[in-house]
Amino acid sequence: MEERRPLILIVDDVAMNRALLSDILSDKYNIIEAQNGNEALMLLREKTSEIALVLLDMVMPEKDGMEVLAIMNKNGWISEIPVIMISGETAHSLVEGAYTLGVTDFIGRPFDEMVLKNRVNNTIRLYKKQKNLSNLVLNQIYEKTRNNSMMVTMLSHIVEFRNGESGMHVLHINTITEMLLRELLRRSRKYNISKNDIGIICTASSMHDIGKITIPDEILNKPGKLTPEEFNIMKGHTINCAQMLNAVPVGKDEPLMKYAYEICRWHHERWDGKGYPDGLKGDEIPIAAQIVSIADVYDALTSERCYKHAFTHEKALEMIHNNECGVFNPLLIECLDAIADKLVISLQTFDWSKQADKDFFYIADAMMNDQKHPIYNQMFRQFIDERKKSHFFESILDGMLFEYSYTPGVMKLSSKAAKKLGLPRTIIDENKPNEKSQENAATENLEKIKKILRRHTVPKDKPSLIKQTFNIDGKSIPCNVKVLQIWTKGQNEVPMLTSVYGHIHVLQ
Repeated sequence: MEERRPLILIVDDVAMNRALLSDILSDKYNIIEAQNGNEALMLLREKTSEIALVLLDMVMPEKDGMEVLAIMNKNGWISEIPVIMISGETAHSLVEGAYTLGVTDFIGRPFDEMVLKNRVNNTIRLYKKQKNLSNLVLNQIYEKTRNNSMMVTMLSHIVEFRNGESGMHVLHINTITEMLLRELLRRSRKYNISKNDIGIICTASSMHDIGKITIPDEILNKPGKLTPEEFNIMKGHTINCAQMLNAVPVGKDEPLMKYAYEICRWHHERWDGKGYPDGLKGDEIPIAAQIVSIADVYDALTSERCYKHAFTHEKALEMIHNNECGVFNPLLIECLDAIADKLVISLQTFDWSKQADKDFFYIADAMMNDQKHPIYNQMFRQFIDERKKSHFFESILDGMLFEYSYTPGVMKLSSKAAKKLGLPRTIIDENKPNEKSQENAATENLEKIKKILRRHTVPKDKPSLIKQTFNIDGKSIPCNVKVLQIWTKGQNEVPMLTSVYGHIHVLQ
């Protein structure tokens, strides 16, 4: 298949100049023309993704070259489309101003045909290589961030499983948080957040109740009203989580860790200062925690719990308006009202895989566009951080973790799982445990996990709970296994299972 020819936009108010440039370049490139700045901007809006290069005259009526450059900067086009300035004006101040606005090269008239061809060719090739490299780095960061976020989500599901919840609460909080953030950004610039923060805050929101790991089961799952003493213990999950995050030795300056800390500690604070744990009032409460707070209350009201039936959407909004569940930021109440109709539909048609992809892309994109960010060191640091965080959470979880990726076919077990089940930490499909050293119990455990992996072949967007016995310390022990499958679309949009995450919980 013949490669598509690059498209060049020639902008010059003199028809003869446009014709001359077109004649020189049309043997290798497709050409479109504009006779003034306004026409050029119109074509740039229409064909942003198609234009490979702009040849721009400096002096023109209806917006000169410098004005076009300024608007290209404002709209972000200058980072995507290279510009070569062609002009008879060679004053140092003009040339310096053009380079400041992002011009890639400058050719003065009269120009040499060979020089023009080479510079055009080299500029297009350079930008193409630069874009390919950027996409490569972006995809690598995306994958690392995706894995990191999946660990956060997996841990959050484990907390919900222990709390007797369905597993959808974390996903609902993610959706509501995103919708509230977008509506807030449409309505106000009061808070120091941008669209690039959306994915990070949504990922951090998944950790809002991770501190409940530290709460005793008899309090966490009590069907009736808690006593004042029990409620004080329950409230401790906010401080406990903050302390857990502070104990992580790396990443304290990362935005994800900052937002996670704010959300975990302060998502039960209230606008009137009557929340906990610190009694913060108004905008003393970080905006990320305020948003997750109202999202958490809405989903708690509209979901069934061990101590209550689910309220309707309308009743939940009424209760929030009437301050029956605490007092919230009036601006966020306005945002909730604005998204109310869309919210019901979004929660009913929730697609976790698409939502997660959006979150991970926002994070990766934000990192790529931060010029101060140590981009090439980030991937390695993130890998190390992820390992340390995984080991930290493994050490405090009551259970055993495993994950399986299909390409290549590799199973990884947490240290606790490997020790209890008598298996290696990493198992490649062709390998089996050493039967001499680990006996048949380990082989049987491995076959039971593989059977769980083969259990579901239909895409699901929420975890499954499976009863299974495992050979642990020479005994057949009943366990609950919670499994989360990760699907993607392969060729011809056919769903493809890419990985499975699991948590084995020993039943007492």
